[in-house]
Amino acid sequence: MLKNLKYFIRYLLIPDPLYIKYKFKKYLKYNLNLKNPKSFNEKLQWLKINDRTKLHTKCADKYLVREYIEEKIGKEYLIPLIFVTDKIEDISIEKLPDFPVIIKPNHSRGAYIIKDKFKSNLKSIQKKLKDELKVNFYYRTREWQYKHIKPLIIVEKLLLDENNQIPSDYKFLCMNGKVQLIQVDVDRFDKHEKTLYNKNWERQDFEFNFPKGKDIKKPKLLEKMIEISEILSKDFIFVRVDLYTLQDKIYFGELTFHPAGGFGWFNPPEFDFILGEKLILKKT
Repeated sequence: MLKNLKYFIRYLLIPDPLYIKYKFKKYLKYNLNLKNPKSFNEKLQWLKINDRTKLHTKCADKYLVREYIEEKIGKEYLIPLIFVTDKIEDISIEKLPDFPVIIKPNHSRGAYIIKDKFKSNLKSIQKKLKDELKVNFYYRTREWQYKHIKPLIIVEKLLLDENNQIPSDYKFLCMNGKVQLIQVDVDRFDKHEKTLYNKNWERQDFEFNFPKGKDIKKPKLLEKMIEISEILSKDFIFVRVDLYTLQDKIYFGELTFHPAGGFGWFNPPEFDFILGEKLILKKT
């Protein structure tokens, strides 16, 4: 009873700005200024409250965003979809294909890698997915775009390179329709590291929410990925566009509107404000 009461007060009664300010101070150790936001994280929080559209909800939905991608750049950039379901029992040996897949909820973070369905603990994955389908991710970070997404389970083909490894994840932080920062995520499901670059592929000397990674060779499809990212970002003040490259082909990953929920740490901390200068806010 007490646990339910705490949940009710924490997630349902506290207004978004108050809840966000509390978490902001807790994680970033400085007071959030929503009236005159300066830092990157402050501006992400401002956008949480002031930039809420149906398109944000559609594009935060990892299933429905496929329609947006097909409309904007073409279905050839989509990772092959095996099936989508709201039934956890569909995550079974009978329903899953014989090749590697990735399983993920459409309404929140996280994913499950299945390289061999016969060697995977599908019952454990079912249990975790059952719990995740009950969660409204909005209440954890007050990212409004998640509030009205119908929870589903997506099963996609797992992208693997010639070494049977998941390819690097290129994340393009787009502000006012232009790429301002590129982060390359390596070993996302193991020793997660990020290496940061500008659009000229010059390494940036700071950390954002993860330790510095190793130097990454400039991808030969960089210019095309920048072009795609800027096309996909035109409808938004800020969005992070996630892309992969595999065998000279670009694949779309997802769109993210508030990286790290707007609570991501910077090292050195001043880069929170340096990056924030590049993002120009306006009400929708």
